[in-house]
Amino acid sequence: MATDIKDTTHAVEAAALMKLLRARPRLVALGEPTHGEDTLLELRNELFRQLVEQEGYRTIAIESDCMMGLVVDDYVTSGTGTLDEVMEHGFSHGWGTSAANRELVRWIRAYNDGRPASEQLRFAGFDGPLEITGAAGPRQALTALHDYLAARVDADLLPCTAQTLDRLLGTDDRWTDPAAMTDPSRSVGRSAEARELRLLADDLVALLDAQTPHLITATSRDDWDRARLYGRTATGLLRYHYWMADTSPSRMARLCALRDSMMAANLLALAERGPALVHAHNAHLQREKSTMRMWDQPLLEWWSAGALVNARLGEEYAFVATALGTIRHQGVDTPPPDTLEGLLYALPEDRCVIDAPRLATALGDTRPAPRVSPWFGYSPLDPAHLTDSDGLVFVKDVPQS
Repeated sequence: MATDIKDTTHAVEAAALMKLLRARPRLVALGEPTHGEDTLLELRNELFRQLVEQEGYRTIAIESDCMMGLVVDDYVTSGTGTLDEVMEHGFSHGWGTSAANRELVRWIRAYNDGRPASEQLRFAGFDGPLEITGAAGPRQALTALHDYLAARVDADLLPCTAQTLDRLLGTDDRWTDPAAMTDPSRSVGRSAEARELRLLADDLVALLDAQTPHLITATSRDDWDRARLYGRTATGLLRYHYWMADTSPSRMARLCALRDSMMAANLLALAERGPALVHAHNAHLQREKSTMRMWDQPLLEWWSAGALVNARLGEEYAFVATALGTIRHQGVDTPPPDTLEGLLYALPEDRCVIDAPRLATALGDTRPAPRVSPWFGYSPLDPAHLTDSDGLVFVKDVPQS
């Protein structure tokens, strides 16, 4: 058995990874089983550098706010702002404090310096402006979309004025009340103003689509793509807030599904632009349904962003999960030998890329036991999902960052 498993392993290099894939995918999705560990982000950075230099990939997309990610993209492509400002304002979820993320931004900026726009690398966040505790208001995305259109189309085509939007939006704290996550009555998502904003947002997006030939000529495809992002984000946030006000038992499952749906829409838009490396939690990128248990809720199930994108792109979407052995500073010690991570931990390599389908064949009917995580922040790989992955990156030990 050990020999068979050993035969499925390769060095952690982009070339080895690409050999496992059926085609050169538009999106290579690299998952991680936990957040906040620079060891995993440094590995991601190195794979991205190799994909850039050897395979012509030009975009990296991470699980961070798509609107904030524009700050990073502006910096790496044109030098707007400073590195410190970008790390503070260009990342959500606290990712801006990561040394590995800082090095990624620094490297992309250095790579782009002096290159024409057609050869530059791009950065994107593909998460919505969402946190597990709540959601941002739609003001930024909605007003940016309105401003873009107001400057380029006849005023009588616009469904409303900027003043109308401002009046309907009200104060931002109406939208960001953290109590609304657990108390639907605190959400403004089904107020009369919010309902009208949903209609106006839909009309603005429809106008953006209808004026596409003019807008691309009048500005650029990049500016038009950014306006589309504004539209997706505005309509997505208004939909999310609407369902935050829901009182049915399916409320939380629907909110999780809406978040991944927003992620998927952003990833599909990035795929139109060219090949990209995507990095996020395994659960967002896998082809299977995602599951989670929150508070006193029953088990939640919803289709992940990876499943949604895979349904559209097929072989042009590749998913590579990451599994790991220990995170001792978080209480995750040596995995039991009868688990998938335990079998991989017995390999001599500190890290390796594994041919997941071949590994599943090598295991045959010997199904490893599921690993139980002692820490809520780490999700072991479900052995039943092994064939769901095109490849598997295994990292034996994750030291404290």
